[in-house]
Amino acid sequence: MKFTRFEVKGAVHTGVAEGGIFKEIKGDIFGDWEYTGQSFSQDEVKQLAPLVPNQIIGIGANYVSVKSDLPETLPEIPVFFFKPVSSIIGPDEDIIIPEGIEEVKFESELAVVIGREAKNVAESDVLDYVFGYTVGNDVTAPQFFHNDGHWTIGKSFDTFTPLGPVIETDLDPFQVKVEAKLNGSEKQSSSTELMIIPIRKMISYLTNVMTLMPGDVILTGSPVGAEMVRSGDVIECEIKEIGTLRNTFAVARESAKTV
Repeated sequence: MKFTRFEVKGAVHTGVAEGGIFKEIKGDIFGDWEYTGQSFSQDEVKQLAPLVPNQIIGIGANYVSVKSDLPETLPEIPVFFFKPVSSIIGPDEDIIIPEGIEEVKFESELAVVIGREAKNVAESDVLDYVFGYTVGNDVTAPQFFHNDGHWTIGKSFDTFTPLGPVIETDLDPFQVKVEAKLNGSEKQSSSTELMIIPIRKMISYLTNVMTLMPGDVILTGSPVGAEMVRSGDVIECEIKEIGTLRNTFAVARESAKTV
């Protein structure tokens, strides 16, 4: 199933997308829900980020170029980071480049949506706690990275986490390719088998540190090929089985000046 959120005449709805039709639902997508009987066509809706996450956790530097480059020994402590919920936007919304800089970096990723409370979960059981998958863009301003290696500020600006277009619940995450096109030119195209820390291992590790909750989003890393972009550039992050997440980069408006 493809769960989504969308806006019609200013009202926000949750629904299931089927063949260009958006069927409204009510209830909790992670629990009990039902169809309302109301549906909309593609041209009637503006798609939004498919959920408002509980929290967003990313993993850094998690892909190699070719399978032979995968390390024999995995890092003892993976590099994880948090992104604020305020950074979420949906398809076709502008990614705003912060004032004072001219470039930011796109990072197309497979995003995992947790569906059940998860604590101390074995790797073999991880997928039992996954609700579905969406496409994420972990936008980054490395100019704001701290000299000591802290990434938080450079990944936290408003609009820096596009998600969408849907949450696909029927997906084998180990058989998909993460892609990105910049202004129509392919920049990223890698199978998830090129992840250094696989999905089961990263989520199991996290559950041994913290309790993951329904609606948590895990950004699983970006393939080789991400690069810096400027205002006016158009990025299309794609996982064919889920869809294409398209956004345009724009400069920040000048801050309002007080008189």
